[in-house]
Amino acid sequence: MTPKKPLERVQESEKLLERMMLALPGFRGYQLREQRREADKLVRNHIYDVLEHARDDMTKCLQVLSDSKSSELIEPMNRLIARIDRVAEKVNHASYGYSGYFDSVKIEEPELDRMLAYDTQLMDLARKLSDGVSGFRKDLEQNRPENARSTQQALDSALTDMEASFDQRKSVIEGVAV
Repeated sequence: MTPKKPLERVQESEKLLERMMLALPGFRGYQLREQRREADKLVRNHIYDVLEHARDDMTKCLQVLSDSKSSELIEPMNRLIARIDRVAEKVNHASYGYSGYFDSVKIEEPELDRMLAYDTQLMDLARKLSDGVSGFRKDLEQNRPENARSTQQALDSALTDMEASFDQRKSVIEGVAV
């Protein structure tokens, strides 16, 4: 059985009163937008947790490297940890697709759906990054640092892809995406 998408999980968790209110004219569209926003928030919270775990693993890798006196790898590792932290905080504090009644840029269902698509892509990229960090940590703990430089570069590249995807998501929210 395939796992449910965040939007489906939010829609299934509606209470009886919410279902009754859906019969009110105009309320259904509002409710659907709110469900998309809630799904977006759930996905971003998950991405943030994955990135925090990856950052913690990277910190452990840094400890292993400093214990083994691999000084040439320590500075790039510090920069990578700082970038993971920065991207995690950007995701954590990102706009969740709300647009007020008087806002000049309205965020409607198509944009919210595009945001969810970007969030799903971000989730996949975060998992890829986290898996790479876990593998890197295992290699270092098993005293196999021979690929450390190339692994750091691959992780940096994965983080760059993730940040680019996040910036595209932000463009959708701001209404400047094509």
